[in-house]
Order: sequence, then C-alpha cells, then structure tokens
Amino acid sequence: FLQVLNEKKLQEVDSLWKEFETPEKANKIVKLKHFEKFQDTTEALAASTALVEGKLSKNLKKILKKIVAKDAHEQLAVADAKLGGVIKEKLNLSCIHSPMVTELMRGIRSQIEGLITGLPSREMAAMCLGLAHSLSRYKLKFSPDKVDTMIIQAISLLDDLDKELNNYIMRCREWYGWHFPELGKIITDNLTYCKCVRKVGDRSNFASSDVSDILPEEIEEDVKAAAEISMGTEVSEEDINNIIHLCDQVIEISEYRTQLYDYLKNRMMAIAPNLTVMVGELVGARLIAHAGSLLNLAKHPASTVQLLGAEKALFRALKTKRDTPKFGLIYHASLVGQSNTKNKGKISRMLAAKTALTIRYDALGENTSAEMGAENRLKVETRLRLLEERGIRRISGTGKALAKADKYQNKSEVKVFDPSGDSTLPVVSKKRKIQEVDEPDTEVAMKAKKFKAEMKEGTAVEDGEPVKKKKKKKGKEKQAEEEEVLTEELPSSPVIEVR
Repeated sequence: FLQVLNEKKLQEVDSLWKEFETPEKANKIVKLKHFEKFQDTTEALAASTALVEGKLSKNLKKILKKIVAKDAHEQLAVADAKLGGVIKEKLNLSCIHSPMVTELMRGIRSQIEGLITGLPSREMAAMCLGLAHSLSRYKLKFSPDKVDTMIIQAISLLDDLDKELNNYIMRCREWYGWHFPELGKIITDNLTYCKCVRKVGDRSNFASSDVSDILPEEIEEDVKAAAEISMGTEVSEEDINNIIHLCDQVIEISEYRTQLYDYLKNRMMAIAPNLTVMVGELVGARLIAHAGSLLNLAKHPASTVQLLGAEKALFRALKTKRDTPKFGLIYHASLVGQSNTKNKGKISRMLAAKTALTIRYDALGENTSAEMGAENRLKVETRLRLLEERGIRRISGTGKALAKADKYQNKSEVKVFDPSGDSTLPVVSKKRKIQEVDEPDTEVAMKAKKFKAEMKEGTAVEDGEPVKKKKKKKGKEKQAEEEEVLTEELPSSPVIEVR
C-alpha cells in the first residue's frame, strides 16, 4: 500500500508521467505505507487470480480492515472498478477509480524497485516471471488432454493432406496412363493403383510379376491380358523410376493420413466425447476449428451452430431477400445424411439444438463420459424414424409418450332428396317447347300459300292471258282474311305438289 503525498499534482493527468521519470521524483509523490510478503508462489497465485476475477482475498481483507481502523476517512485508489465495488460493499471504505488512478498505477509500476527497498532487481524479475506463467496457466486451465489447439491443427492438416493426395494421385494416373492407359479403368482404387505401379514398373513386367497380394485373382488376369495388347507408348527407365518415386510419396502420405485420423479421433474423444458421439469426429473438429476453440463454440446458440460454415450463403440470402440456408458444416453429419431431402432441414435443426447442449457440457462440465451425447443422439434418431415412417407417436421429453386422440364430435346434417336426379332424359326449357309447337303450323301455312299461287298461274296460262302480279297490301286485317281463306280451302288429305 502506498500513500499519496501531493494530491494537487495528480490533477494534471496528462503530465503525471513526468513525476515518475526518476525514483527521487516518485518518492515525492507517493511513499510506502504497508508491505505484506507472500509466503510462496501458490499464495501469490491465489491472490492474483482473486484480483483478476474482481474478488477480495482473505489476506487483502485482513490488511484493509487494519487500514480502515486507522485511516477510515481516506479514499482508496483501485485499478479495477469491480474490485472497488466489492471493497466498498464489504468494508464500507470509500474507493476511487478514474483515468488519474490508471496513470498513477502505471507510474508506480515503472518505479516499483525504487519505491520498495530491499528487493534486488534480478529476484524481482524472476518472481514476476514465475507468477506470470502460473497466472497464464491458470487462465488457460492448462491440461495436456484439454488442449483444443491440437485438434484445430490436426483437422487443418488432414484437409491439406486430402488435397495434396488428390493432386498426386491424379498426376500419377495421368503420367503412367501414357504408358499403360488400360490399367486406370481396371483398377479404380487409388492406393491399390499406386502400389501396383510401384511393384511392377514397366507394363511388360506384368506377365512375369505376381501381384496377388495387391489385386484379386480376376482383376490380376484382366491386367495381364490388357498389358499384352496395350495401346500405350513406350517410356524410358528413368521415366518409370520417377513415376515409382511419386507412387512412394502417395503411399507414405496415405499411411500418415490414416495415422493422423486415428490421432484426431482419440483427441476428440478425450476433449469433446459427447460432441463426437453426436456428429462424428470430423464434423466436430471442423466446428471447433471454425469457432476458434471449444469454449468459443460453447458460447454460440444452436441456430449459429446449425449455420456455421454457411455464412456467405446466409448473408447473400438476407441481402437478396431469398430463402436462408438450413445447414452449414453440420450437413456432413451422419444423421443428416440418413434423412431424405424433405426432412433434412428439420433434422439439422434438432441436431444443432442437441449438439449445442453437448458442446457446453464438454466445455464447461467436469464429467468426461459420453452418456449425454448417446442419449441426445437416440432422441434425434427417434425423431428421424418418426418423420420417415410418419408414426402416430408424438415427440416429448422421452420420445415414448403416445399421441392424445382428439375428442369425437358428431355433426348431423339433414339432407333433402332431389327428385331431378331420377330422370335420365335431357331437360328442355319451356320457351324451346313453344317454339317447337309453333314451327309445324307455320310450315303448313307456307306450303298452302305456295300451292294456291301455283294453281292460279296454271289457270292463267291455259286461258292465254298473261299473268299480272298484284301488289301486296300491307295491313293486319288483310293478312288475317287471307289466312282464314287458306284454312278453309285446305284439303283434309296430305298436300301433293303438282308441277
């Protein structure tokens, strides 16, 4: 504890650093009032961690009680506002925290050797370094089995190896394909192809070579038959040696990749066993690498876990006002792959929710068993099975409760008989019936009129007199008289036209 001697100089915050340029100037501003020594590094670490977390340690509480008893009216300058609040609450001591206090603390740290006498600088530096290492190790909660940095590096290296292996294998197939192109179609497995090329070399050696330890008997016969009639070009021995060296590289990288995958699987089971059970070691490792650490991943909600890896598609969809993606890296999990296209979105959402729980359990829980992950995986599998089969069970906390049937309500409706459905004849309107009755009468009248006119023409021709056409007199009465005459002269027998 240091006591401020000249409070007026503390008001000038910008020039306060000038007062701590030398130990002599610093002793004019502050002086040592109380010094308490730690017994060992463990006690110092406990006090430091309490200060970092804003808590009041036991030793600090005892010292402050002594100071309160002597100088209760004085203000206590603290570098952490949270710690100041705790001191004020528990000890009722007035605390101050401001930019001036921050500058004062910086000046005291720069001249701490001159303010506290009797401590050699070399020992002071060694103690500070040891305490800093201990504090950093405590902050990281250092444990060799709980370092997720190794997982991030391993999954990144695994992806790089896959890319390099693909490039090497394609180059090897294309290079040796100039010499023996038929071999690439017969042997589809890349590693087997490289092993076969490394063992045989030139295609002319296939007839005398035994590759039964690499290839099945049927494929071996096909390869030997194709080697005799191959259309490939001849290559030199130096070319074959380079191709064999490339095959060696491919086989070595493949073996190292297998070893790295086993290492990654073991590390994932040690660090995040529940996450590994839920989504697999590869997807879990990629989620941790994408978030930066397991603790950062535990801070993400389930919706973010579901879309991790699809950020570009998400923001593009939001910008263009289209449908947002339903899954990111979690799409490669086995449970999402088992579901059909219609249910992939539902399963990925539920899987992300359960995965978020398992991540938090792995990151913050003390238990290292994978029981929670197995239980949640069983729930997701039950949900998937119900969606696929369209079962009658509803999803609940256990996934076993039966669905509640809705109460049956009888709705009676009185139906009236429709007699129009009995007749099979087409329906004809009344207007059409009247027209059909009137049409025969008019036809008969027209035929009678025509017959009378022809009879008059016949009589006039016989007498030798020319026929003169008479003008028609219009009028309702004239038409009525003519119709009456025609009806009287009509014979009872059917009308026969005479020409």
